[in-house]
Formats: sequence, structure tokens, C-alpha cells
Amino acid sequence: MPSTSPLVSIIILNWNGERHLPRCLEAVAAQTFSDYEVIVLDNASTDRSAEQIEKHWPAFRVIRFERNLGFAIANNRGAALAAGEWLAFLNNDAFPEPGWLLSLVKASREHPEFSFFSSRLVYAEQPDLIQSSGDVYNVSGFAWPRDNNRPTEKSPSGCGEVFSPCAAAAFYKRTAFLEAGGFDEEFSSHHEDVELGFRLRLLGHRCLYAPDAVAAHIGSASYGRESDRTVYQVQRNVVRAFVTDMPGWLFWKYLPAHILANLIFLIYYSLRGQPGPVWRAKWHALLSIPSLNAKRKRIQQTRRVSPAEIDRVLDHNWLGPFTLGKRARKIRQLLERAGKNDSQSR
Repeated sequence: MPSTSPLVSIIILNWNGERHLPRCLEAVAAQTFSDYEVIVLDNASTDRSAEQIEKHWPAFRVIRFERNLGFAIANNRGAALAAGEWLAFLNNDAFPEPGWLLSLVKASREHPEFSFFSSRLVYAEQPDLIQSSGDVYNVSGFAWPRDNNRPTEKSPSGCGEVFSPCAAAAFYKRTAFLEAGGFDEEFSSHHEDVELGFRLRLLGHRCLYAPDAVAAHIGSASYGRESDRTVYQVQRNVVRAFVTDMPGWLFWKYLPAHILANLIFLIYYSLRGQPGPVWRAKWHALLSIPSLNAKRKRIQQTRRVSPAEIDRVLDHNWLGPFTLGKRARKIRQLLERAGKNDSQSR
């Protein structure tokens, strides 16, 4: 790997990743495209993962933070330190195939009208299933991974536009990333990649899915799937993103869908046994409305595209967030259980 002026800066955020980080770094070192640097950001790990990097991968640059800065702040600092024309963000529990980076670089050269790119993520435990082929953004303000749980042979085989990439393995033109201001540092973690994608789109940038850029991903290795922390972060951040980013008349057109979705998720997580994090998330989001309005004004003043252009790339199914596979079944089961309990109490 060249020591100066690399084309790509691979930025890997680590927090107590001793279990998965070696596999991630081995996959990075095996990339067939070689014009890159590696910056590993250590969020004050208490295990031996940072020491492992310095011992076994001395060519990789390690930045140690004195405290856990969270996903957004740490990655923004990494982007500020990066020398590459392109930024490739990679989670420490994501394991790219050897041709991953080459495929992203090739896509950027063949499609210069796009300035950020989505990888094809498969489940590390079940590589025959798609985890994400990019993010879908619904008019309600909620988002989800496209093609989630679809067999790989049935996933889209060609490049195509998506709303935004999952930051577990995402590729951004550095100038575009910095122009948009990077990840929103008030988000800490979760939904921050979708929100960044929204701001990039408001500036006129577009996202392309690169199906040959494949990475296996565990997902939620640090905090767990739908842990209280995850529920709080997601349910707070979707409100923040909708308020600040949904442009012009689209805000008022889709506000009813946003309110309905939030009410349904309040009920869902309350019945699921997690009322604390979801109600706290919504309350904190409401308390932040004054500051969000000021942020909205700043973001919308720099907008370069019309609301109609944003509307073109939104998912318009109001019930979309509640009809997705396992979640749809859980919602039905919880509502049925609540109905039975109510009838028995009469």
C-alpha cells in the first residue's frame, strides 16, 4: 500500500472488537485493490483489540480515543484525518471479500454521476441471505435495509440507485462527505448513515448500489439487536432526521404518516416489554424540537434539489415499516396477545 496520497481511506471503527476485528483486518489486507490506507479508530476499548492491531498490522494507522466518542463523532474525526479521495467506512464486524474495494472503485469510475455507494451485505452466519443492498427511506421517516433476508440468488444483480448505504460497508467521495458535514454527531449511533444520505441527497448527490462489492456482516455486535440502547437511539433519531431533513411541502404531506408510525412503534415496543427506551426516545425528541427547527433551517437553506426530486426516491407505502417479515409477525402476535388479555380481564 502506498504511504502517501492513497485513492481510498478505509476507516474502521473499533470498540472492544477483539473477537471480530482480526477477521475484519485480514479481509482488508487481502483486498485485490491496493491503493488505500487504513485508519483504525479505537473508541477507548478495554480489551486487547488495539494492541492486536499495532502488533500484527503495523502498516495500519491506529487512532486511540481517551473515551468512547460514539459512532458519528469518531468516524467524523477519522474522515478529517483521511488522505484519500474516497472514504470507505467499515464496521469491525464486517468482512469484505477480496474484490470489495476494487468493485466500489470501479463503480465510482463507471458512474461518475454518483458520489456515494452501497455495498452488498450478506449475513456472516448465513452468507446465502442478503442483509442489505442499501437503505430504503419511507415517507413515514423510518428506514430499513433493502432486500433484507432475500436469498442472494434472488437479489438485484445489476447496479441501481438506492436511497443511502449502510455505513457498515459504505463508500463516499470525501469532498461530498465533508460538504454535507459528515455524520450528525448528535445521533451518536443508529440511523446516522440514513440521515447523512438524506443530507447528501438534498445537496444533489446520489447513491448507487454496487452488487459486486460484497461484505459479510454480523451486525449489532457491540450493542445487540433491538437492545434498549438500540431502540432508544433508533426511535429518537428517526424523529430528528424527519424534522430536519424532509424538505418543503413534503414535510407537511408526510407528517401524518410520521405521527402514525411513531404511535405504532410506541405501542409495539411497550407491548414487547421495552416501554422505557421508546417513550424516553420520543420524549427527548420532542424536547429537542426548538434546536431541530434551527438545524432544519440551516440544512434547507443549502438544499439544491426540489422536494419533488426527493419524493422520487422515497418509499410511499405508509404501512411499509410494519409489513417487513419478522417484525410484521411480531406486531401481529403482540396485538393478538394484548387483545386476548383485554378480553380475559373483562
